[in-house]
Amino acid sequence: MAATDIAVVGFAQTPAERRAEGNEVQMLVPTVTAALAMAGLERRDIGFTCAGSCDYLTGGPFAFVQNLEAAGAWPPISESHVEMDGAWALYEAWVRLQHGDIDTALVFGSGKSSPSDPAALWPQQLDPYTLAPLGVDPVSLAALQARALLDRGLATERDFAEVAARSRRDALGNPYAQVQGDHEVDDLLAEPYVRDPLRRHDLPPISDGAVAVVLARGHRARALCDRPAWIRGLDHRIEVHQPGMRDLTESPSTALAARRAGYEGGPLDVAELSVVFSPQEGILRRALGIPAETAVNPSGGPLAANPVMATWLVRIAEVAARIADGRADRGLAHATGGQVLQHNLVCVMEGQ
Repeated sequence: MAATDIAVVGFAQTPAERRAEGNEVQMLVPTVTAALAMAGLERRDIGFTCAGSCDYLTGGPFAFVQNLEAAGAWPPISESHVEMDGAWALYEAWVRLQHGDIDTALVFGSGKSSPSDPAALWPQQLDPYTLAPLGVDPVSLAALQARALLDRGLATERDFAEVAARSRRDALGNPYAQVQGDHEVDDLLAEPYVRDPLRRHDLPPISDGAVAVVLARGHRARALCDRPAWIRGLDHRIEVHQPGMRDLTESPSTALAARRAGYEGGPLDVAELSVVFSPQEGILRRALGIPAETAVNPSGGPLAANPVMATWLVRIAEVAARIADGRADRGLAHATGGQVLQHNLVCVMEGQ
């Protein structure tokens, strides 16, 4: 599905922190305000609002409702919520804008992982009969995926370490990143395993954070922004829930989402990929057909900052930022959900 007249015209994010002060509303209020200010809009100018967050993280039912305080819910507003990352909230807002009766939308995502134990929390979203009782956490599943890549000769542990080293090095230029550094690959390979064959650098940090994005359509987008990041295509696809019923070395849903979004390879100035674990970069590069010369995750990506429920919307914001300031003309953002690349979204953006 493609629409050429909807664009990102404003965005803002918080620094990713291991333990942020305040709750999600306190993170979101200044972030939403900054994104709206970039677009030259007030809260009352927004036609539709959609948020992404996770009650699992907060630990209470309908915990997302309080986050609407950041959007200014009085007088009553038109809004929606997805129990997913903010990238899927952007998808809903993008569809809503195509109805034609409104021309602006606000999207935000937020999450605080610091109060919880991710290894104990995330297995609860798996199949309640066959997987959840095993306590199969995301790191263990990612290790199985990495082992499958090694056994098939599709990657080496050095490849994993090179992805991590590049991500941390690129993150030195990102003021929002949590993990940064200039590391030698051999030094990383000397570190002990966390889950064989994964080491600490192959895993994302535990982060708190928030992000907000403003969308506008047609002439309104051109009036609000000197260089809008036009969404040329947006699609998402999902695969079977059971990891044992999939080939973990491939991501056909990513490839299909990219084709449906209008990307079948070709030049890209930037690609922000949801590389939650370092082995996944190779899988995504192959699935998408990204040219070798493309700048992949110049922000450092999720290996440098991982505010769950905001991480994937950040990928879209990072590509939009490079288009807005002229560093890129064409970019691709990728989001993922579920375990080991089960659910994938692709967003193609251009600056022309």
